[in-house]
Amino acid sequence: MNVRKLNAFVVGELGYVAPVSGRAFQTMYEPQDGTPGTNCAYDMRNCKIENARQAGSSLTLEGNGFELFDSPSAVKNFNDDAEVTSLYYREIEELALDLTGGAKAKVFDHLLRQREQGRPSLTMGRQGDGSKPSAVGRVHNDYTETSGMARLNMVFPEVEPQLPFLILNFWRPVLHPAIDAPLALCDGRSVSTADWVETDILYPTRKGQIYLAKHSDAHRWHYYPAMQPHEVLVFKTFDSRRDHAARMTPHCAFNDPQAPPDAPLRRSMEIRCLVLLK
Repeated sequence: MNVRKLNAFVVGELGYVAPVSGRAFQTMYEPQDGTPGTNCAYDMRNCKIENARQAGSSLTLEGNGFELFDSPSAVKNFNDDAEVTSLYYREIEELALDLTGGAKAKVFDHLLRQREQGRPSLTMGRQGDGSKPSAVGRVHNDYTETSGMARLNMVFPEVEPQLPFLILNFWRPVLHPAIDAPLALCDGRSVSTADWVETDILYPTRKGQIYLAKHSDAHRWHYYPAMQPHEVLVFKTFDSRRDHAARMTPHCAFNDPQAPPDAPLRRSMEIRCLVLLK
């Protein structure tokens, strides 16, 4: 894919949540007792997704909720959890402090995602029994007002909850460019609190909470075509400072109509880091 010849925007299908009866929930495994895995249906919308590379430096982490950086990693094998936790965690913590001017940073989670063979429809990002993470084709944010504050208590239990902090997601292609199922991000300034649907995420032994998003014509979507393994996309999933316009970043994988049919299956590493601000 020649990035220089790509269009200024594409139209891609994004999975917004439809109106839900009762509290929204989604299981991240295959229920064995015949109960439904979710009560959510999805409102699939064809959305204009702008080529963020053409916007250059006008899109920023602080102003829009996301930003692309050239930041090669020394990690040789992202399949090696020991190498990731010993080396990549340290790289990301250092980068997080450089980008934010924060006082302290701690990585607390990482996930290696692999797109499925055959390129089936993009869903909530789990294959088969839920054990294999794949690309997430539903518009969501990783944290809610409740779960974002709870994460602070889990990562830094000694910290007073009124201290400002960020939770950042660092997203990187692995092995080859992310041409298949790239990540679309919504400008945080275009999102209203009314767009969010608080959703329980159920695992076999625990429960989490995310926001799914309802469609709005106000949303402004962007993506970075053919992201390279030496690039990292950083975006806010929680900003405790309520006076900031871009506090959370709806995001979603989509099928880029410009991608060739033989593009290698998307493989990506995402890692989450909590940053205490000064």
